[in-house]
Amino acid sequence: LQLQASGGGLVQPGGSLRVSCAASGSALDNYAVGWFRQAPGKEREGVSCISSRGGSTNYADSVKGRFTISRDYAKNTVYLQMNSLKPEDTAVYYCATKFLASGCVGMDVWGKGTQVTVSS
Repeated sequence: LQLQASGGGLVQPGGSLRVSCAASGSALDNYAVGWFRQAPGKEREGVSCISSRGGSTNYADSVKGRFTISRDYAKNTVYLQMNSLKPEDTAVYYCATKFLASGCVGMDVWGKGTQVTVSS
């Protein structure tokens, strides 16, 4: 399994952006997929997670109500829709997977990150 994150960019506060995590080599629906982020000088933090198969989701308190994680089975891709973006959302966003898992702890495979910058 290989992951490719994309879709980052520069957006103004209050704007929206959708980042994608495209998988190759295996069917992504067998994996829990998580989005993580790391801002300069800060530790990496979990943002959102979608479980394998069942598709239950969870979010960090800081993004609840603003971010939505979803799967496109046909495209073997997981998305993170980010609305009402704030400057504190600025970070490199990474996606990662864990085989047949209900949560996003101890991830097995990581993709390269995509930079999201929220600034006026």
